[in-house]
Amino acid sequence: MECCETQLIDGDGNFNVSGLDHFVKTVRLGECGLSYVVVAIMGPSISGKSLLLNKIFQTNFREMDAFKGRTQTSKGIWIANSPGIEPCTIVMDLDYGDRRERGEDDTVFERQTTLFALAVSDIILINMCCHDICREQAADKPLLKTIFQVMMRLFCPRKMTLLFVICDKTNTASEHLELVLREDIQRIWDSVAKPEAHKSTALNELFHVEVFTFPNYEEREEQFNEQVNLLRNQFMHSIASGGLAGDRGGVLPASEFSFNSQHMWKVIKENRELDLPSHKVMIATIRCEEIANEKLSLFASDEAWLELSEAVKSGSVVGFGQNVDSILDAYLAEYDEETTYFDEGVRSTGRKLLQANLLKLVHPSFRAVLKHLHSKSLKKFTIALEQSLIAGRGFASSVRNCTQYSLLQFDQDFSGLRVKHSDWDASRSHEKLRLNIEAHATSSRSTKLSELIAYYKKQLTEELAQPIEPFFDNADQSTWVSIRKLYNRSIEKALSEFTNTLSGFELDSTDFDNLKMDLKHHARDVVENKSREETGKILTRLKDRFLDVFDRDNDSLPRVWTGKEDIKKITKDSRIAALKVLSIFAGIRLDEKVDQIESILNSALIDTLTANEKQNTTLRDPLSSNIWEEIPPENTLISPSQCKSLWKKFLKETDFIVYDKMSIEGALRRKKVMRFFSWNVIALSIIISLVCMMSSRNRLAIQVVSIAVFMVSNTLRIRRHNITRQFEHVMVAGFLSILSRSRFTPRFSRRAHQHGGHPHGFPAEPINAEATAVCGTSKGPRLRRAVPVTARHPPHQASPKSSTCDYEFLKAHSRTQPPQT
Repeated sequence: MECCETQLIDGDGNFNVSGLDHFVKTVRLGECGLSYVVVAIMGPSISGKSLLLNKIFQTNFREMDAFKGRTQTSKGIWIANSPGIEPCTIVMDLDYGDRRERGEDDTVFERQTTLFALAVSDIILINMCCHDICREQAADKPLLKTIFQVMMRLFCPRKMTLLFVICDKTNTASEHLELVLREDIQRIWDSVAKPEAHKSTALNELFHVEVFTFPNYEEREEQFNEQVNLLRNQFMHSIASGGLAGDRGGVLPASEFSFNSQHMWKVIKENRELDLPSHKVMIATIRCEEIANEKLSLFASDEAWLELSEAVKSGSVVGFGQNVDSILDAYLAEYDEETTYFDEGVRSTGRKLLQANLLKLVHPSFRAVLKHLHSKSLKKFTIALEQSLIAGRGFASSVRNCTQYSLLQFDQDFSGLRVKHSDWDASRSHEKLRLNIEAHATSSRSTKLSELIAYYKKQLTEELAQPIEPFFDNADQSTWVSIRKLYNRSIEKALSEFTNTLSGFELDSTDFDNLKMDLKHHARDVVENKSREETGKILTRLKDRFLDVFDRDNDSLPRVWTGKEDIKKITKDSRIAALKVLSIFAGIRLDEKVDQIESILNSALIDTLTANEKQNTTLRDPLSSNIWEEIPPENTLISPSQCKSLWKKFLKETDFIVYDKMSIEGALRRKKVMRFFSWNVIALSIIISLVCMMSSRNRLAIQVVSIAVFMVSNTLRIRRHNITRQFEHVMVAGFLSILSRSRFTPRFSRRAHQHGGHPHGFPAEPINAEATAVCGTSKGPRLRRAVPVTARHPPHQASPKSSTCDYEFLKAHSRTQPPQT
């Protein structure tokens, strides 16, 4: 390696930053680590320092030209490397000028350069002339005093080597010169004012003093070169144990030499106190921070890390922790390598900071992977739970087993995510997973219970809703008994199956009882809703039951109307049957309690007719209330007042059926009478003809016979509907009965008086009182216009009494109405 030199600080105190950087790169100082040493030389500017350095270290410092005079040659501080010495040796040539050139009182630059040299150098060469030893006013004495004073400004001064080079040695023995010099050095050290902490500090605690003598170069060059070679050998491996700088301490790495030198000079120029250890810590802190930031930046753009972080976004990565650890280890190892020579405390602190910053970059991906693992574990739990339930295991035991399995699997999977450089654990995620599993299990249990309840409710609905309908269609005394049996049987079956199913859920008694009660309420609601639905058809059911009894005989065959039926009795029986249906639909009877609803309805709507006819008393209406005494309001389907209103509407819609049958009966009777009357007229005509033939000569007999025929025919015309009853006996008795019922004298007189007669015969007699009396009410007789029996739809009445009156009226009317031609 060739020698490279540059001026570090010029005579005006300016620091050559670019020159130093060029020097560091040229000599590759950054690669040396701690294997380097800095040597500085001090002494008068005309003492041959540059020559001595060039001879010893093979440098190229400018030397003084004797022909140009003894003038200063190296203003400021020059720096060069020694190409032939190991380890790397950096040599600084200091020239702060003598007092003649810079002024007697101007010692600022001298002190600044001295302090700089002491701060950055490991070995100080002090070049002095042999003739100056023992001279109090020699040029090297103030310099040595300055060195000691400056050393006191380094608050914690480090031990360094002071190598005194005595030039121009005479015949005086070297040992004597060394002894005198050491005495002078000790005297100067004792005279320097020291801080309180170093009042008793010995010289050898801060300085390792070595003395080396050289003859005059011009006079004895060969001997001079021999001494140069000896000293040169002293600098070989100078930092090894026992070397010139073997006991140095607080060394910065060579890569920080440039930065350290710049900062040192800046502090010195600003005339601030230079705490050398603090300065080194500061340098180490800055550099460690820079290195850490560099490694952090490189990690952020590392391809392996970018691929890993991208893979994390798409899902969980197997071996995430191992991959991250390998990347982090590489960058931390680089940091350790580059900061090996810095202060251990600073270096360790910087490493921790770098590690923390690297983990900050890793943490989002770690959280993402942990989130994927959390979702994966929760999904495994869900699948395992469903499979366990499908296999027929109990819900509670399935939840316990699947929870334990999922949490254990989560912990095992997390071991592959763990980053060894971090203290991240999965305790919070483990707890969160446990809570989510519990929430899912609770939700699943609610869903399963809801499904089970819905299933059994549907089953109860199917077992109760449709089967109940036929009971209402065939409403009788056993309707509610049958419904109650079906209800109890369905509830017992559903609760038995439901209890067996719920055993796997391990519910507490309260929840279990609530669910069973819910099923019971649903079953009751089904019965109640179906009952109310069927109650909505009550009017149709009343009419259907009325027609079933009215139109069918006791053998349930269609009734054949012959005209001889007792319509009043049939009507009453039909209404009683309909009333029983109404009583069945009045309330819900799922409890085995006996009620008197049918009796109340019967007495209020059927039996009161007879009572009103017998006595004209007003009783309290039992159907005026809105509730039944025996049935709770919630079980009431039709209130008493509604029963009364429905019954009125029922009568109004069924009266026309009764009137229709009565009309048919009258028509049948008339048809029968006319058939009988025709045959009797023929027979009568034959008899009359025979009588006339026998008594043709007796005019009186002819007149009597004519009058009899007229009376019989007129009576038959007026009372034609009673002909059948009159001729139920023998014919002669029938004729006599008819003649006895005729009003011969008045009618004959009128007919005789009105000769030729009315074109339509005699007018019909008015309706007798009997016909109107039967229509009376408890409040008195009520006259009504006679209604022909052919009328099919008589006026409707608002009560059973009026319907009965209509029936009596029609019956009376049928006895008095004359036959129509």
